[in-house]
Amino acid sequence: MSEFLWPVRVYWEDTDAGGVVYYANYLRFLERCRTEWLRSQGLSQQELASVRGVQFMVLEVKVAYLAPARLDDSLVVTCAMRPEGRTTVRFAQQIWRGNPGESGTELLLEAEVRVVCVDAKTLRPRRIGEYLP
Repeated sequence: MSEFLWPVRVYWEDTDAGGVVYYANYLRFLERCRTEWLRSQGLSQQELASVRGVQFMVLEVKVAYLAPARLDDSLVVTCAMRPEGRTTVRFAQQIWRGNPGESGTELLLEAEVRVVCVDAKTLRPRRIGEYLP
């Protein structure tokens, strides 16, 4: 699976009183990147839940905060899916200041997010099957 890149700008609402991104808001950036990755595959969370009867829930998050992002920073959030089992996948994610691979960029965060596919009504685990590419 190739890596998906999603650009984001840091806004006032993302920061604390010192103009630094509040630690929990990085999780929002990661979530939005995974959602945009899904859209890039021609799928939407709403369609998966309402038509196919499945949704995805986070089981576990491991995060290493390496450097702070600040107000007005231009960031790139990455996402690479790694199938794990019949009902779960892991996403390797990073947040960069600037474009990864270019000079002058800085890795700010590394994360691993474990997600489970569940039945939208019962919330019981369900085979991922054809729901993810």
